[in-house]
Amino acid sequence: MTQTLTKLITFAEFIEWKPERGNYELYDGVIVEMSQPLGQHEAIKGFLATELAFESRRLNLPYLIPNQVLVKPPESESGYLPDILLINRTTLANEPLWEKSSTISQASSVPLVVEVVSTAVASSRGTRPTPCLTNWRDDYYRKLGEYEEIGIPEYWIVDYLPNGAKKFVTDYKQPTISIYYLVDDEYEISQFRGNDQIVSPTFPELTLTANQIFQASHAPS
Repeated sequence: MTQTLTKLITFAEFIEWKPERGNYELYDGVIVEMSQPLGQHEAIKGFLATELAFESRRLNLPYLIPNQVLVKPPESESGYLPDILLINRTTLANEPLWEKSSTISQASSVPLVVEVVSTAVASSRGTRPTPCLTNWRDDYYRKLGEYEEIGIPEYWIVDYLPNGAKKFVTDYKQPTISIYYLVDDEYEISQFRGNDQIVSPTFPELTLTANQIFQASHAPS
């Protein structure tokens, strides 16, 4: 994150204000401008988006992966721009904010969402930047709670550096993929490291290991 604006606004005001260029999210009425991500972050994001899109097509599922769609929790003035958002095309007619603001707010429209944990820098307008502020808490706490509240069936956190607390990435700070999936309206978690094969409720036939995903961050030799 590179800039936080301090005036609280509604989601409707955020949509009206939001410029065409730049990536912005809304956290409880506060506009946050997201910084340019690292190349490794984008490499993993691109690799996973390709793999999930291929699997969707192979299984003839009505899913698409858009680039600039917001997810709005129903009970807060927030809006998130996930790294990867899998959308069910068949439900879009029932989304009240889809046509005018490219926004999803219903669980039936989102089979799966992915956040790739990154390092960012943030500052409030009129203050000096605070270096090396990581956003892992947003992914592991804020967005986890909001996605669970919406009822999104499956949520991946890909922590490749890793940045998360030890309880998420072990005492040895191992790159970890945490997959949260709904059971009786609450998230349960499975974690994958090294050569563990990813287990996805949405894509049970997916054949990827955690290392294959992490290695996507490295340029070919």
